[in-house]
Amino acid sequence: SNLTQLFAPEKTDSTPRLHVPMMRTYHEHECCPPMLNRRILSLWFPRLGAERVLRFRQSALVTPFAIVAEQSNTQTLASLSREAEAAGLFPGQPLRDAQAMCPDLLTQSADPVAEAAFLAVLCRWAGKFSPWVASEPPASLVIDLTGCSHLFGGEEEIVKTVREDCTQLGLSVRTGIADTLGAAWGLARFAGEPVGALRSGDAIDQEARATRSRAAKRRHWERGGAAPKQGVPGGVVQRIAPPGQTRPTIAPLPLAALRLKSETVTALARVGLYRISDLAALPRAAIARRYGQDVVRRLDQASGAEPEPIAPAKPEEHFATRLSLPDPIGLEEDIMAGVDRLLPPLCAKLEKYGMGARVIQLQLFRVDQAAQKIEIGLARATTNPARIRPLLQLKMSEVDAGFGIDILRLEASACLPVSPKTRPGEVLNGPDPTANPKSDEELHDLIGKIGARIGLDRITLGHPASSHIPEKTVTRHAAAWADWVFDWPSGGPPRPLLLWPPEPVMADDDPRPPLQFRWRRRTMELQSARGPERIAPEWWFDDPAWRTGLRDYWEVTTACGARLWLFYAQGGSLSSGWFCHGSFA
Repeated sequence: SNLTQLFAPEKTDSTPRLHVPMMRTYHEHECCPPMLNRRILSLWFPRLGAERVLRFRQSALVTPFAIVAEQSNTQTLASLSREAEAAGLFPGQPLRDAQAMCPDLLTQSADPVAEAAFLAVLCRWAGKFSPWVASEPPASLVIDLTGCSHLFGGEEEIVKTVREDCTQLGLSVRTGIADTLGAAWGLARFAGEPVGALRSGDAIDQEARATRSRAAKRRHWERGGAAPKQGVPGGVVQRIAPPGQTRPTIAPLPLAALRLKSETVTALARVGLYRISDLAALPRAAIARRYGQDVVRRLDQASGAEPEPIAPAKPEEHFATRLSLPDPIGLEEDIMAGVDRLLPPLCAKLEKYGMGARVIQLQLFRVDQAAQKIEIGLARATTNPARIRPLLQLKMSEVDAGFGIDILRLEASACLPVSPKTRPGEVLNGPDPTANPKSDEELHDLIGKIGARIGLDRITLGHPASSHIPEKTVTRHAAAWADWVFDWPSGGPPRPLLLWPPEPVMADDDPRPPLQFRWRRRTMELQSARGPERIAPEWWFDDPAWRTGLRDYWEVTTACGARLWLFYAQGGSLSSGWFCHGSFA
């Protein structure tokens, strides 16, 4: 009936009209609440690099400690401990100056990979406060607390919990909460920090003597007058901007809180702009024209005029299956029966995500709390259980069941995207009827079986290379990670089947092939020779093996039937002579 009255035409007018209802204001007792204000929590770990190492050592150093990184061919301090900061050191300081100020300083080289992994662990820890967590390398996290703060008793309680957890972890943290990401970032780093003037030509110490004398008279607070208003160190610092009060909260912060470049902050300070409030009061067009659009964009992002999304860290996909057994097992047949139950669901999950297993780990947990791991590698990523099972069975001889195994876990530790490959010419001419993909799979399975015994890295595959140097015409790659090459370049002079480093041959120092020579403690007589083929070294490379200069290669057949590849070195920087480089058969 309400819908009928809503869309019914009025009786007083001949023209039908629609009644549009007014916007309603929902109250707390109604089912549709108003939209929540966006709240962002920024966590900054100012000593993350140094405290990570100290936490790994599980010992608190009394002496100053710092992490050293190389910047512009100079070793500088990247992260400091509390003791190092108390000694007067600061990030970015050259290492030599720091050691001169603090001779007891202990240092360690920076490890960006380990620090990134540690920050990823902290990102998972921060997931307890909100599912929307993003990392800002090298030492910051961003958490979207919209609709989550009431679960912890409010934003103050969240900050308290963060500080307690970080204290237990041995980490220093500074927090900031605001409606925008830029404001929270600035509050976490610059709230309570003094805003200093730029020490340049406009400093009072660099003015004329008369100007300094007048400035001294103006300093009336030194003679009992009221002191100027300044930030009190150690006072109550407001790091939480109330909802809707972001602009007045970040107004007294320095311009560096807008995430501007240091050059831009220095340029703004030279004209007397030190705080965000000083910049916000100026015309936007003049700022953008003189200092670039980035200054205006950062100001809009911090105040909320321009949205700034937060991209949370994508959780890693783990491809693993697990089987818990009611009774311990120890026979090889029972273990393989468990593997047969774990392989199909694992391969089905891999196929669902379009991935193929490259490395498989079988973890065996025994009843005596011991564990054993078996790892196999495949020549090609696959989702076929029939290609994985034989490789695992080859490793069963390494299993030590002990008093019994009660848990089996199968994991694809290394995966690659898999897709059907198109052979050359299939796009235009269709599939090649002579191609046999089954033979390729059998060859890959053979490589996997051999690699399970001697290692995949020991099975190599040759690839053609563009070089006139004989030993550089082929490059060796691991067969499991290299593509097959079927179209080898043809033509040119023949090359031996086997090549080795040049070995000296005892013969007369004569450019003509010797009628009799001694090689590998054997005396051989010449039956036929074909050549010569002159090969010059690569003048753009200094190869020690080619310091004998030009080489004249001969294909030599001896009386005993050996077909050797001999060359006569013309000399160069070394003495001349005969050498054997390979064999044709």
